Amino acid sequence: MQRPTPQPMESKTMASANFNHRKYQPVEPVTGFTRTWPDRQVTEAPIWASVDLRDGNQALLEPMNVAQKQRLWHLLVKLGIKEIEIGFPSASQPDYDFTRWLIEENQIPDDVRVQVLVQAREELIARTYEALKGVKQAVVHVYNSTSRIQRERVFGMSQDEIKQIAVRGARWVKEYASKYPETDWTFQYSPESFTSTEVDYAVDLCEAVMDEWQPTPQKRCILNLPTTVEVGPPNHFADQVEYFCQHLSRRDSAIISVHTHNDRGGAVASAELALVAGADRVEGTLLGNGERTGNMDIVTLALNLYSQGVDPQLDLSNPDEIIQVCTECTGLPIHPRHPWIGELVYTAFSGSHQDAIRKSLKQQQDDEPWQVAYLPIDPADLGRGYQAVIRVNSQSGKGGMTFLLERDFGISIPRWLQLELAPIVQKKTEEQGGELDSQVIHDLLVQHFVQDKVPVSLDGYRIERSGDAETLAADISVDGEQVCIEGKGKGAMAAFISAWQTRTGLSIHVVDYAEHAMGEGSDVAAAAYVQLNVEGQRVCGMAVDADTVSASLKAVVSGLNSCGQATRIATAKQTQQA
Repeated sequence: MQRPTPQPMESKTMASANFNHRKYQPVEPVTGFTRTWPDRQVTEAPIWASVDLRDGNQALLEPMNVAQKQRLWHLLVKLGIKEIEIGFPSASQPDYDFTRWLIEENQIPDDVRVQVLVQAREELIARTYEALKGVKQAVVHVYNSTSRIQRERVFGMSQDEIKQIAVRGARWVKEYASKYPETDWTFQYSPESFTSTEVDYAVDLCEAVMDEWQPTPQKRCILNLPTTVEVGPPNHFADQVEYFCQHLSRRDSAIISVHTHNDRGGAVASAELALVAGADRVEGTLLGNGERTGNMDIVTLALNLYSQGVDPQLDLSNPDEIIQVCTECTGLPIHPRHPWIGELVYTAFSGSHQDAIRKSLKQQQDDEPWQVAYLPIDPADLGRGYQAVIRVNSQSGKGGMTFLLERDFGISIPRWLQLELAPIVQKKTEEQGGELDSQVIHDLLVQHFVQDKVPVSLDGYRIERSGDAETLAADISVDGEQVCIEGKGKGAMAAFISAWQTRTGLSIHVVDYAEHAMGEGSDVAAAAYVQLNVEGQRVCGMAVDADTVSASLKAVVSGLNSCGQATRIATAKQTQQA
């Protein structure tokens, strides 16, 4: 007996006529290959290639200035990324100048290859090689649009005509490289919008480009397969990559690279599946900055591998520095639930989750694999403490604590300090077996976070402004002995921290900062709060002063005193005198 075909029920709430899924078609399945990637695992890190300074930069409302580019460059090198796309020097004078700065100022380590992007046009390729003159090694990345939509609706060209653009571009890239024989050149080709290009045609294009370049297993080219726009699910991209790898005739002479975007939210998943499908190399950006919904996030993918016991070959042990540099250079904030490194990702608000975490941590042994409920990796690996993770969850408790401090003392502590203070208040509550009044809570706050007098105190400071920078001289007392330090920075706190770092050699980064007036009127005191990362350790400091700047500097001193690092400023003086 044949069962009747079920008829869709008419929705009681009719959607707008403009919201019509019938306008769209699913991606076509990839056939004609042997699918093996579902049975594989990633066992080693890919070749990482950062495109922060090109793809990431061109997507910003305000592109980075030279100083910001230089700062981000130094971070990328410090993290251990060995291939860095530095710009589009043939199309942008700032990119051209930045390329020349890197080369002429000898800023490129010997084990780092810079990469530049160029369209398949002869005059642009010639300009690109001029920009790279004198570089020791570099990747020249040429591309052209290849998808059916681009061919038919943008260029009005056939497959053969598009292929000729790619072949001519490849030929010019090789010819102009021969004029600079002192450089070790690597050639890279991208069939732009690979995911919307017929996969057999993409193979044919890349074969034609390889015919021009004649790569070998000893001197491979790079074939980069981008999801210029993410149009299908990650498993479909993995199929496309495996098809490509199986049908490329000289697979051993090519490094297969992927460059995934996040239009469907699958950039990281697409890149990770592409690795099991045969890719060798991944292009992306720190924290996923990029056009539209962004690029593949290198930090997320690297820590995904790390959580599976794979060495990512990158130093991600200080995410606070990554967050600080990226947010300050790009002007883009990081979500508190950003994978692996967001402010809230290791915080459990559920009581049952906290109980499971607490019990797991109690049983966790140093010599066994990490096995803690709700924590796929150890937060301590990323410089995060357990205090926020296992704190007692009581929204009303934290809310009441904050309310009393604000009502009775005019103190409005920021959320991250609430998280530090809450377990201290909770412990005191358990010890006393009852309710704490506002004075006790205030005393606990001062006792643990206002430590700007001993052993180190700030006696005074002087500021001189020049342009957008400030020079600060501060008089510091260490157990009664006075030390004067000087530093420069954008703002008094930055100059003060710079002076302290120069004097002591400590690595100090501001994670968060807040300040407010304690009341109304022109003569009210100011409260300042700072969260610091000192040598990988997070500490909080607070101070109250009639002067806002003084309060902020004393808050820094409080943080340094609380972590036991402040007295190093005296040791540094004695060492210098010796």
